[in-house]
Amino acid sequence: MSYATPYAGLKVVDLSQGVAGPYCAMLLAQYGANVIKVEPTETGDWSRGLGVVYGDHTAYSIPSNLGKRSIALDLKGAEGRDVLWRLIAGADVFLQGFRPGVIERLGFGYDMVSEREPRILYLSVSGFGQAGPLAERPAMDPVLQAFTGLVMENKGEDGIPHRVPIVAIDTTTGLFAFTALAAALHARRDETRGRHIEASLMQSAAALQVVRMLQSQLEGAAPRPVNPPSGVFRTSDDWIGVTVARQHEWIAYCDAIERPDLTQDPRFTLAKDRLANADALVALLRPVIAARSLQQWSERFVARKVMHERVNTYAAFLAHEQASASGAVSPVNHPGVERTVALPNLIGLPGFEDGAPRAVSPSLGEHTDAILREHGYTTAEITALAGRGVVRLGART
Repeated sequence: MSYATPYAGLKVVDLSQGVAGPYCAMLLAQYGANVIKVEPTETGDWSRGLGVVYGDHTAYSIPSNLGKRSIALDLKGAEGRDVLWRLIAGADVFLQGFRPGVIERLGFGYDMVSEREPRILYLSVSGFGQAGPLAERPAMDPVLQAFTGLVMENKGEDGIPHRVPIVAIDTTTGLFAFTALAAALHARRDETRGRHIEASLMQSAAALQVVRMLQSQLEGAAPRPVNPPSGVFRTSDDWIGVTVARQHEWIAYCDAIERPDLTQDPRFTLAKDRLANADALVALLRPVIAARSLQQWSERFVARKVMHERVNTYAAFLAHEQASASGAVSPVNHPGVERTVALPNLIGLPGFEDGAPRAVSPSLGEHTDAILREHGYTTAEITALAGRGVVRLGART
């Protein structure tokens, strides 16, 4: 055990698919756990088919499975379930992301698994939770964005509610689930039994939006803008995002735009005044900001310590010197992908290194043979299982 690999020696069996559960298990792998990803023999984790496919990977499957090992296993038959029981033996963590009731029908519900492995930590990931009128509905990130209010809060200037294009809810669910497991692993040292942890996209979405949600509740309506004139403005040649949070920053901002008179205007003097007259303030400022270039505004704002930045594309962000100088991302080559992949480094861990096991996601069934051998299967048994379609032997693509 070390700061870099505090979970060395932990065994994790990951049946989850998509992003939320796999992202949680990926974090366990990054901290040193032996994560065995169990995938269907025909399709693998369905995230392998989302969007543009590179070999048997996509932009969804790569970051959610870094550092894991994959076994392709058919759980529909008794033989496949027998294999899974052998994998579960001695496991510390078990993850599953089936809709409520499905894992029980397969024979691997919490009660069944904990009977054999009393100290196991069992994580169930679902869309709407394990109970309630919507519990059995299929759900993905965009569905929970809509259901929990995020889409409605993200109206464009066209007045139409828009989905946030990043998988914010899935990733947040993975992070919250990892946090819960990390705490449980710590507490388990003094416990005789493990526990069942339930994580849902709905619960995570609510937690992610807690500030905005409370604003809406407390104000009794759609929340008003925070800290006007904070926002995104068009310059003469680009877009700029500006944040003005405190009174001295408002004074500095007015100096930068050569409108010190606004600090004395009773509509805009204090934060409460600017909040009450936000529309008028923003309408007044748009033509002012549009009159100069991004570079000109940046120079003026930097000189006065006004928070701002260019509204970047992903490509512009990744190309910026700050991204590399700070160690925020590492460029790595990934099997099956022709272009270099920029992986965001994880807080508290060393940066990803090209070719290192923790910087690579497995191809479907890549480690089936090795994992089976580790669990006592002979060459003849593995060949027979593969011949009957119980397992699939994969290779790096």
